Amino acid sequence: MPADSRLLVARIGKPHGLNGEVTVQTHTDDPEARYVPGVTYETQAVAGSGVPKSLTLRSARLHQQTWLLGFEEIPDRTGAESLRGTRLFIDAEEAAAEDEDDAWYEDELVGLAAVDPQGAALGEVTGLHTGAVQDQLVLRLTNGSEALVPFVEAIVPEVDIAAGRVVVDAPPGLLELNAE
Repeated sequence: MPADSRLLVARIGKPHGLNGEVTVQTHTDDPEARYVPGVTYETQAVAGSGVPKSLTLRSARLHQQTWLLGFEEIPDRTGAESLRGTRLFIDAEEAAAEDEDDAWYEDELVGLAAVDPQGAALGEVTGLHTGAVQDQLVLRLTNGSEALVPFVEAIVPEVDIAAGRVVVDAPPGLLELNAE
């Protein structure tokens, strides 16, 4: 699938146990819907790593707040070790058909201009931190500092992918509060 028609759903971490399971850094707001046995993911791995171009999910479970995934093609810990750092993608069009209107992926948000409600430039979205309670947009402000903004409708009332922008209605002091 072309790079622009796919969505990143996870990055593989370290092996877990002896049966080929791996930890993943989740890049989706709905892991229960994305990590379903039988789903096939396109992979992006380090060149020469021997990772297959696609992996079919065998198992998915939550263990101590970390998702553990097992794949049909990876039967043991040795195979799981080779997956470290591999990114897992799904087809964007299929995902869009299943998603809600207010669900966004990091790949869609990164690079969008961040503006205030009057349209004045605040900076650019450089990332999305997913959390148990709420997600946070990572912004590079026009002064070069980085700020975390709760990704909730009260503070980010508009995401317009077509226009290439997000509207951030930050309460006074929020952008300075956690700026780095």
